[in-house]
Amino acid sequence: MSNMSPSGRVFEKCIVCCNDNIFCFHSSCIRMLQMISEWFWWDRIWLPVNLTWSDLEDKEGRVYAKVSDLYVTSLYSMVFLIMRYLFERLLATPLAAYCGIKDKVQQRAAHNPVLERYFRNHLRNPTQSDIDGLSKKCSWTRRQVERWFRRRRNQDRPGLQKKFREACWRFVFYLSAFIGGLIALYDKPWLYDTREVWTGFPKQSMLDSQYWYYIVEMSFYWSLLFSVAFDIKRKDFKEQIIHHFATLILLAFSWCANYIRIGTLVMIIHDASDVLLESAKLFNYAKWEKTCNIIFILFAVVFMVTRLIIFPFWLIHCTWVYPVVSYPPFFGYYFFNVMLLLLQLLHIFWACLILRMLKKFLFGNLTRDERSDNEEDEAESNSTEEDGGHPKLKNGSRAGEPDTRH
Repeated sequence: MSNMSPSGRVFEKCIVCCNDNIFCFHSSCIRMLQMISEWFWWDRIWLPVNLTWSDLEDKEGRVYAKVSDLYVTSLYSMVFLIMRYLFERLLATPLAAYCGIKDKVQQRAAHNPVLERYFRNHLRNPTQSDIDGLSKKCSWTRRQVERWFRRRRNQDRPGLQKKFREACWRFVFYLSAFIGGLIALYDKPWLYDTREVWTGFPKQSMLDSQYWYYIVEMSFYWSLLFSVAFDIKRKDFKEQIIHHFATLILLAFSWCANYIRIGTLVMIIHDASDVLLESAKLFNYAKWEKTCNIIFILFAVVFMVTRLIIFPFWLIHCTWVYPVVSYPPFFGYYFFNVMLLLLQLLHIFWACLILRMLKKFLFGNLTRDERSDNEEDEAESNSTEEDGGHPKLKNGSRAGEPDTRH
């Protein structure tokens, strides 16, 4: 040390000081995280009065859900993504070919840097004034610019095969989950009497069937979020994302606070109508119109009954009224019910879309999903331009008016 130059000793002191600062910063971060964790998991936030997390520890022959159990859902979500890829490639694609589902050959938009830049950075559907400006820049007619944007939008829209594969995968999962939920719940008293949801709460031992029902459902919803960039984006894309997050938050909270019984009821209520929706899509893509219409009507009835009657008047009533009989309201009680109400608002939003589709089915011609961003037909668009901007349906009736000739 004595042979070290002054500059070397200064450098060594700087290194030691820097290491001490890093260690102190690291220790401070650990203490801060511990404080945040202790505050976040404070008993008074999530549990009723006079109950602590120690009451939910495994003892007296009872087994409780643990937060650490949820970590495995991220791993299983990756398994779901791999299963989906293999299912779509090996099963759904051959099935689509067998049903005669083919993607329409699209006319690609001509290469035009000016229009492509506007399409990517500004609007996919330019206004008339923008079209006039773009036509001058490109030395094209307005009609040529409109046709270019129409073809360019159609290029980005998913084909029928992709829609079929996606619907097929979701149908298989929802059907399996619904059957699994029935097997797990058919002999449980709280399926028939919602008061039983709170009998003995929170000292309710978790069953193996409940464990796997939760893990599988949460893993699937995580996989939906991870694949959102590749899935078909519909008009209710934002509502779907909110729904997935709300569902995951509800499931995670109900898992941690041992609201597992009500959680299983919420899941089976949702799966009941989702099975019919995805099956109706499959028959629609396969052009089995009569079968599609029958299943869609059945779906609409099941959706209205489960999401607008059973969900609010049985399940939300169960979580809003019965717990306060035994415990005074607490934060977790309000949090859980607010999330359920958020789901109910989404149900009302989708119910409005379904009613619009039913109206078209009863008074017109139901040919598509209201949520879909459908392909624009160039021949129809050309006739629209020639008729002064009034879009017509194929049978000649004005857009927005019901076709009553069927």
